[in-house]
Amino acid sequence: MSKRIVAFGELVWDLFPDDQKIGGAPVNLVFRVNAMGDEGFLLSRIGEDQLGHDALAELAKLKISDSNVQVDPIFPTGTAHIRIGSEGRPDYVIEPDMAFDHIEFTAEALKLVRSADCLVYGTLVQRYGISKNTLRELLKESPAPVKYLDLKLRKNCFNRPILESSLEAANILRVKENELFTLKSELGLFEFETRALAQEVINEYNIDIVLVTKSKSGACAVCNDGSYFEDPGYKIDIVDTVGSGSAFSAAFLHVYLENRNVEEALNFANAAGAAVAATHGATSYISKRQITELMRSGERRK
Repeated sequence: MSKRIVAFGELVWDLFPDDQKIGGAPVNLVFRVNAMGDEGFLLSRIGEDQLGHDALAELAKLKISDSNVQVDPIFPTGTAHIRIGSEGRPDYVIEPDMAFDHIEFTAEALKLVRSADCLVYGTLVQRYGISKNTLRELLKESPAPVKYLDLKLRKNCFNRPILESSLEAANILRVKENELFTLKSELGLFEFETRALAQEVINEYNIDIVLVTKSKSGACAVCNDGSYFEDPGYKIDIVDTVGSGSAFSAAFLHVYLENRNVEEALNFANAAGAAVAATHGATSYISKRQITELMRSGERRK
């Protein structure tokens, strides 16, 4: 049975040196959720401008519903300037005070969240008060069994109170390994090794599962019952990593929401992230069959 997954947060145009593509982690995640056969819902806000109009057209092409995408008469549609650096890693400069910073708490948003199996959120959308307060109210009202914090720490877009409130609301955290150590410094944590630090986050914030993505080294899952799972990376030619984290999250949730098997979900998610990193663009279509084929025959890193 397909699951209903709501992604709350930013819709932005990713502006590359020679191209532009619709983006934002929630958009990328909903696209991947739908590709997995689940039902993804985007809860965001765009401007009443040309980029907003273009965004609606792109969402239609991607078969993402815009029924919960609010339109702002004042603030512009979000933009992020992106440069791809070494190893395909993107560097972001996100414009301030965009429409997605002003997502309103509405009856429609509340109804959507109350019907979800999972609510996914991050920290970027909390950099200003309106969206931050809306998210906090929706988290309080949500009966979803899974509240999934997909942590992406953008420069000047988070602080300790935002991090702590986000962690306290989550029962699953997905974080890149280098950003796990940013959490360590921001929150005054003590452990020095990845697994131990993830366990410290679990203990401190009452989280069920911490998923740590480690680029070429794969990913691991640390659980509050003491269990630990690791999946090595795949030997792929990295094109760019934009959207690979969202693909990982969508794939993990696809399996986990169905059977609560963390190891199986981690293995599938790691392959999904690798498959997307081997393509250009966060919304290049990758089928479940392609992911399982990579799991079956892809060369592993050691």
